Amino acid sequence: MAQQIGLFLNPVGQRRVDFQGMYADMFARLFIADGTEQATLLLGQERVDLLIIDLERFDSSFDLDAIAELIARRAGAPVLLLCPFISAGWLPALMKAGPLAYAIAPLDDTDLRVAITAQLDTPTTSGTPADDLRALLALRTRMQQALLDVDDITNVAEQICVALCDVPGAVHASLFRMDVPGDLQLEAQYSPTGLNLARVLHRSDRLLQSPLRHAFPGLVAACSNEMALLDAPAKAGEPELALSLVDKGVEMVIGLPLGAAPGSALAGSLCLMFGRARQFSCAELDSFMALAQLAGFGLRMAAMSRENEALLGRVTHLATVDALTGVANRRHGEHLLELEIKRARRYKVPVALIGFDIDRFKAINDQFGHPVGDAALRTVAEVTQSVLRASDVLIRSGGEEFLIIVPHTSAIDALKIAEKIRVAVAQTDIAGCDRLTISLGVGQLADQESADALMQRVDAALGRAKRAGRNCVELAMS
Repeated sequence: MAQQIGLFLNPVGQRRVDFQGMYADMFARLFIADGTEQATLLLGQERVDLLIIDLERFDSSFDLDAIAELIARRAGAPVLLLCPFISAGWLPALMKAGPLAYAIAPLDDTDLRVAITAQLDTPTTSGTPADDLRALLALRTRMQQALLDVDDITNVAEQICVALCDVPGAVHASLFRMDVPGDLQLEAQYSPTGLNLARVLHRSDRLLQSPLRHAFPGLVAACSNEMALLDAPAKAGEPELALSLVDKGVEMVIGLPLGAAPGSALAGSLCLMFGRARQFSCAELDSFMALAQLAGFGLRMAAMSRENEALLGRVTHLATVDALTGVANRRHGEHLLELEIKRARRYKVPVALIGFDIDRFKAINDQFGHPVGDAALRTVAEVTQSVLRASDVLIRSGGEEFLIIVPHTSAIDALKIAEKIRVAVAQTDIAGCDRLTISLGVGQLADQESADALMQRVDAALGRAKRAGRNCVELAMS
């Protein structure tokens, strides 16, 4: 080992000085580079047995391609990446450039010496057992199938967490999601060991305000849209968090952003916790990222489904409800009457129809104005609804005219209901004008009678009520 040559790359002068002072004894010669250009030049001039790239203070948006090219130039010669745990998003991209080993920072002196010695003695790269990789690929398929029939966000999140605990070695899976007020919440979690992450984090919502948002990988990934990998809880720099995780059998935690591109709005993250620490291969990290993207897609589809349902409900409301009074409109009312007639005939039960309109409504509009007339219509609808049963349906059939479908009710009983409505309206104060009255007609469906014929009979009875002096109820002739 003493005859081997190393090259350390980092842009920060003090880190280069510190590394050279502490680890030069591990090499026959140790070169230091402050950037990729200098490192490339040294690699072209000198034999280098181990290239050590300390990613601290490098910027992936500017330096990723250059560092990847440097790794590719090594053509399989040993490379050791020192990667901050909050910046594990570097790993998959750089692993694609060429074989390498990585160590998650921060590292104490002993751990870093062990990592360097391992690469100088027997260079290795992280591999993936075939069974583990097959399990990850199978998990992706199961998640896709599980998400096909689920359209509720909470159910989607729960199914994702249950499925993710099939990852080899996983002891807990959780999903963090940005909620409507714009903060992060623990949407779902699952653990075959019973681990409760909300207790570890001391909260399950408002997590953007959590003091652990820079330490726990699930929160780091959600806040930064970048993978975070903690292969020893103590590296988080939060002793209480580390003790809590170790006490619950957690040795490694990975946080994965939910498919959001850098610079886009925060979406949330997946978080997996493992019972033992180990190195991941490029294929495994890619699989994890693919699972996170799939989970993000599933959540977005569930959110879209919920929005579509709300939109459909709104459209249905607009199509079936009278905008002024909030009761059924004429078109929807006629449809409901047809359905009620079919039901009455099928089960051989009576059904009645009440029709009424506001007496001298034109005079109200002319004397007090249309806003007062609109208020009068709303008040009459509200008063009528207060008298009706839950099964009765109030319909605004046009202008000041209303219909009421009264199921399971004979003409005699419908007359009693109509009289209650007449009295209630007559006793109600109308804002902006004098009290008003209504005239009503009542009819019971006859055998083989159509909806149109029933409405015509009720309308004729209403006309007789008008001619009889208004503010009264007339029974339709059979």
